[in-house]
Amino acid sequence: MAITQEVVRQVWLKAEPQGSENEQRGFRKDQCGAWMLYSEYGNRNNKYGWEIDHIKPVSEGGTDALSNLRPLHWRNNAAKSDGKLSCAVISQGNDNVMA
Repeated sequence: MAITQEVVRQVWLKAEPQGSENEQRGFRKDQCGAWMLYSEYGNRNNKYGWEIDHIKPVSEGGTDALSNLRPLHWRNNAAKSDGKLSCAVISQGNDNVMA
């Protein structure tokens, strides 16, 4: 699948908004509650970096359809096991901490 800026934007919109101030600054939360920063897409060197995750892995018959994609903090994406979400990072106040 080609990851276009439009796909990145559409997947980002699935993240949890956290108020207008955070929205203006580009922050949302993933399903684990970890903070992500829109501009840090694909950056594993940033504590707010995030990636596009296949909810049902392609290896198990999942597709690249938008309905099968979600935004996840990169550490939460890397911690997935057997296609199951594992929350390695959560938020504590305005910061991310290891779970």
